[in-house]
Amino acid sequence: MGYRIPLVALMQAAAVAEHLNFRHAAAALGVSQSGLSQRIKQLEEDLGVLLFERRHRGVTVTEAGERFLRDVAVGIGQLDHAVKMAGMVAGGELGRLRIGLVGVLISHALADLLARFRDSYPRIAVEITDGQRGDMLRQIREGKLDIAFVIGAAIVPDCHSRQLWMEQLVAALPAHHDLAKEQELDWVDLASETFLVRHDGMEPQVLDRVLHRFSERGLQPDIHRFNVGRDTLMRLVAEGYGIALVPESATAIAIPRVEFRNLDDEPPDSIPVTAIWSPFNRNVPHRNFLDMMLRRCRNGAASIRN
Repeated sequence: MGYRIPLVALMQAAAVAEHLNFRHAAAALGVSQSGLSQRIKQLEEDLGVLLFERRHRGVTVTEAGERFLRDVAVGIGQLDHAVKMAGMVAGGELGRLRIGLVGVLISHALADLLARFRDSYPRIAVEITDGQRGDMLRQIREGKLDIAFVIGAAIVPDCHSRQLWMEQLVAALPAHHDLAKEQELDWVDLASETFLVRHDGMEPQVLDRVLHRFSERGLQPDIHRFNVGRDTLMRLVAEGYGIALVPESATAIAIPRVEFRNLDDEPPDSIPVTAIWSPFNRNVPHRNFLDMMLRRCRNGAASIRN
């Protein structure tokens, strides 16, 4: 029977129950009294239930009508809430922003961008995960991730990308390593070391830079690849399996038995951090975040630059 009953009839019945008078309810709704009376009568016929007892000076609600209209009020309230929530989601006031990190930590630049977004959109839930580049790109294509930040330059044919800021490469060493006693290191100091690299974790541009730095000095680095996450890689460093090269933002996190050292012959703008996203993503919080990020790039913000 539900498909035969228009929502307006239920809302008008609720108004009559509130005012207990057809004339007053009609005035509040901005409709004619005769039209309102006719619609309520049709509603009662469709239900097979008398909702109101008509009297000379107004109406009273029947017991059946009271029960029916109480349940209807709950349904209308839920519907009103659903409409408001849908509008907020469509308008970007409510929802979620899903961010992936590939070899990137939350640096000052990214933290500042996220803080500004959260201030502007406090009801948007920001979800952050880290993982391998291939998995993050797959999630972007499938619409399960809105944007990913990766170390190094990135050109993905079916995605958009933008280089945002630059980071310096630093060496992560076991705390007991002799080189950890030095304040700064040279590439040549690392010539005899084993470099630990995550599968798909270090961008080719970064690895190429390591190889280039050693080839300039006529050296060949010893590189061991592991299919592990960043935390496990740092644990391997702590246990003395080798050293790792990480972005400078990694030094903001204290890791037991791991020391970080700058390479004094490595420029401060060694590697870029790049954002990658799908041009087909229609998530409104994603578009708002993207607009904010690109606007800051265009304005030449010091913390996010090409």
